[in-house]
Amino acid sequence: MLVELLRQQGKTFHLAESRTYNRESVLAEIEKYKPTHILNAAGVTGRPNVDWCEDHKAETLRTNVLGTLTIADLADLKGIHHLLYATGCIFEYDDAHPLGGPGFTEEDTANFHGSFYSHTKALCEDFLRNYRNTCTLRVRMPISDDLSPRSFVTKIVKYDKVVDVPNSMTVLTDLLPVSLIMAERGLTGVYNFCNPGAISHNEVLALYKKYIDSDYTWSNFTIEEQNLILKAKRSNNLLDHTKLVNALPDVEILEIHEAMERVFQRMRANLEREGVWPDNLPKRA
Repeated sequence: MLVELLRQQGKTFHLAESRTYNRESVLAEIEKYKPTHILNAAGVTGRPNVDWCEDHKAETLRTNVLGTLTIADLADLKGIHHLLYATGCIFEYDDAHPLGGPGFTEEDTANFHGSFYSHTKALCEDFLRNYRNTCTLRVRMPISDDLSPRSFVTKIVKYDKVVDVPNSMTVLTDLLPVSLIMAERGLTGVYNFCNPGAISHNEVLALYKKYIDSDYTWSNFTIEEQNLILKAKRSNNLLDHTKLVNALPDVEILEIHEAMERVFQRMRANLEREGVWPDNLPKRA
């Protein structure tokens, strides 16, 4: 999606060929192409999910910490703006931030280390605060307008059971263009990069049923029951959107419920055009 967006906007860009943790190779590409901005979407999340990281800790560290810090460090040395698509899955609801209460701000320190993936991201964010050219975007549960295997929607429709917890989420169609505006304006620091508000798993699946598959059904289980079948715990949180909205007063960012309604309207149209709807929708294993 990001590459297509850059093309649509007529940007001149180069797709890096180096591994982020190969400092000499990355430096050579920077010196060859002399970019004004670096957009870093590299990261290990695991296949099929973050449980993979529990058994591949060295590989996870290599990209999520060493690689990310390598890019940030070289960007700092070269005076290049560095935009990092990071994660907001480093928090969980607590006594100061209960369900229905205030969201976590950019000044809050990560309180969720229940997965090795989140642990590496939390450690890295803390270090990145020291780089003056880096803008760290806390993406959460990214949503696309299709049924891409990496989209949050595609994942949960295939689950036998889901938890039902309100969460901050990132609608990519809305927010990827915003990220390019942030890069162009040279914004730095940490930003909660989500649509305002929180939406629950059940609300998302109800929209899926409304627009995509009227026969779809699902059932819930508790977080405690979910933990029993996973190697790593999962993050649930609300991220405060105030800093992001105030930094871009001329940019509209839709509230998550309205944004999700529009996602599924676009998704239905896309699936029909691609011949996926109604006979080739995702099925549970």
